[in-house]
Amino acid sequence: MDKKFSGKVALITGAAAGLGYAVAVTFAEMGADLILLDMNGEGLKAVKADCERLGVKAKTGVCDISNEAEVCATVEAAEKEFGKIDFLINNAAVWRNYSLFVESTTELWKKYFDINVFGTVYVTRAVLRGMIERGYGKIVNVSSVAGHYGNEGMAPYSATKGAVIAMTAALSKEVVNQGINVNCVSPGTVSPVPDGDIDFYNDAKLCRLGRTGTGRENAALIAFLCTDEARYIVGQNILIDGGRKMV
Repeated sequence: MDKKFSGKVALITGAAAGLGYAVAVTFAEMGADLILLDMNGEGLKAVKADCERLGVKAKTGVCDISNEAEVCATVEAAEKEFGKIDFLINNAAVWRNYSLFVESTTELWKKYFDINVFGTVYVTRAVLRGMIERGYGKIVNVSSVAGHYGNEGMAPYSATKGAVIAMTAALSKEVVNQGINVNCVSPGTVSPVPDGDIDFYNDAKLCRLGRTGTGRENAALIAFLCTDEARYIVGQNILIDGGRKMV
């Protein structure tokens, strides 16, 4: 694979499994050194080992992104070790909850906003200052089709992912003339990554392609948005959903 990210450093949240794992491996294949954050320490050890086998340097951090002080300390330590952060992939989120709006609790709403929205804010703000100082950076926020269409029975998740899309558009306008691109991707049904297989997929009736999107397919879009070829793409939310037909 083309090592076009050689000499670059990427910070990826939610990197221990699923799409985060696929992004980490894809960026490692492209030559980027990695800062990998997640709450799952054992999962981080596995992805670190897999990425380092590809010849890059990888640092892990068990980090609760809903804790601003913890985020700031983690990012500060990573920047001291690597000297910079070129790419930020805001992937960490919670989503597995199905409930009617009238039955949803305030505690549930606060949990979703604390992680999906404020967590994204904390990490972005911590990383963005260094990007502005250096006049270069790529930020890709991972939203969801739920934030675009709104998913029945998932109002808290849909609301938080919609907030991420709106924040992407607003922030991109502030920093585009400072050498920083901010964009968003909204996957539909994403495949699991069993035993590190980022090409795995399942049958799925929700989209016209009839299957889930692979980790590699989703990661490839995220990686493209971090390339110089994508520098004219600003503040966009790109759906990658296989032709979603049931929303």
